[in-house]
Amino acid sequence: MDAQGPGGAGDFDPADQWVFDPNTGNYELRLNPAETSADDTTELRRVTRSSSDDGTTGSEPRGRRRAAKREAEKEQAASPVSRRKPKPKKSKTKKALYWGSGTLAFLLVGGSAAAYFVYQHLNNNISKVDVGENNAAVSDGPMNILLIGTDRRDGKGNEGYGDAGSVGHADTTLLFHVSEDRSNATVLSFPRDMITDIPDCTVKEDGRRKKIPGEDEVRFNTSLGQEGRDPGCTWQTVEKITGLEIDHFMMADFNAVKSMSTAVGGVDICLGKDINDPKSHLNLKKGRHTVKGEQALAFVRTRHAVGFGGDLDRIKLQQQFLSSLMRKMKASGTLTNPGKMWDLAQTATKALTVDTGIGTVSKLASLGKNLSKVDLKNVTFATVPVVDNTDGATVLLDKTKAEPLFSMVRQDVSLTEVKKKEKAAKNEQAGRLKGPKADPADVRVKVLNGSGQFGAAQETVDWMQNTEGMSRTSNGGNAPSELKKTTLEYAPNQADQARRLADSMGLPASAMKEGTKDAEPMAEMTLTLGADFKGAGTPISAPSKAPKDIQRVEADDKDVCAK
Repeated sequence: MDAQGPGGAGDFDPADQWVFDPNTGNYELRLNPAETSADDTTELRRVTRSSSDDGTTGSEPRGRRRAAKREAEKEQAASPVSRRKPKPKKSKTKKALYWGSGTLAFLLVGGSAAAYFVYQHLNNNISKVDVGENNAAVSDGPMNILLIGTDRRDGKGNEGYGDAGSVGHADTTLLFHVSEDRSNATVLSFPRDMITDIPDCTVKEDGRRKKIPGEDEVRFNTSLGQEGRDPGCTWQTVEKITGLEIDHFMMADFNAVKSMSTAVGGVDICLGKDINDPKSHLNLKKGRHTVKGEQALAFVRTRHAVGFGGDLDRIKLQQQFLSSLMRKMKASGTLTNPGKMWDLAQTATKALTVDTGIGTVSKLASLGKNLSKVDLKNVTFATVPVVDNTDGATVLLDKTKAEPLFSMVRQDVSLTEVKKKEKAAKNEQAGRLKGPKADPADVRVKVLNGSGQFGAAQETVDWMQNTEGMSRTSNGGNAPSELKKTTLEYAPNQADQARRLADSMGLPASAMKEGTKDAEPMAEMTLTLGADFKGAGTPISAPSKAPKDIQRVEADDKDVCAK
């Protein structure tokens, strides 16, 4: 693992914060020069001038002012005595104002320096890993954040858990998907014992990228730590399983659970029965409890005393814990209390290892502010569907349930009811699929391949002609660039053809791009296949509801109890 300290591309240079003011001949500290207004600049100059060494407010260099004063004195000595009254000395009140402004300038600089010290202190807490991706901290579209809890045993606070010196595994892995409109989020938990294929990946060693060969049919949790794999390898494994593009990752170890739960004053949990698990050291009676520190860690590690004693039951506890932690942070005033916020910031930055795209306090804060727009009532935790393997110790991906679930996430379909406003907008868009449909033989469409899959356009044309009866279709070759989502462009007078094609291919309403002008009678529509294309005959549109019987919990549900 190539953990790196703060800095790198995109971080500002502290020296850039000291700005030279030509009017005063002094340097001024500005934490964000780009955001300093003209009024602020004027005020800063005024304060700096008033605090000059000789107590004057002039902007001329001191040597020049002294020379002018001597010349004036010579002229005064050579000229007749003036009857004009001498200029009165500064009153004590004015002197106090000058001294006050000088003190204010000192405090402004001192305060800014303190803020900068805090910023740098927190920055130095953060560990970073270069996974070969350097995405912007925040994007306008949907975002996918990979959360990894590793069972690494070394380090302060991790003594006494499992195998000493373990390099760690991806034992707790969640994919946090936030919708484009920030109205909802879906959090997918990946069972650590799920058998899957781990793709080739690269890690950074001594400044160079090193290839780590992939493996087929191994436990998911070996995507991290084993064979020298870093979080980027888990990142690529999740992308391969789900078809989603990940933006960032955050990783924490055992100690993070203890420190974070303590920083917020404890996390509320519920037990549906007495639990005494000697392996995790959790010993609590049935009912509601507030846990922190060692007890919080024991709760999220417990599995032998709940359900069937497996990892899937432990995932339920972890989802309950994280949901409660999110509620606690929003409801307890942690984010508005300076003292609590400092403790939490200290704890979080020390506990986290992140990618370089969010490797500074400011970038993490921007990401957090953006994601905080999601209402907790629209956040759903779900476990990736699996079935038991024949060995009794591992599980396999249940593709019949998992693929519809992944499709919903890819297409931003919420697992909860979103607000009426967003729902109304989606209903209006869905109206494009309603209406008469043309006969298959009358559908004229040119298919372009923007999916990145070799031969996808021809595969689709063959399927349309031979299976769907759309004989007037053609292969337009490769699209100018690859697309994330399939689109169908058509004219208003081709709407019936578009609806027929959408019905056959299972296109979502969002794929329908209707123009403003009618087309010529023999003109073709344009279908551009995107990365969401999974094969001819496989519906592109996501289901409107999640598959039945998937394990799920709502983040705002306070009545969930472990049994």
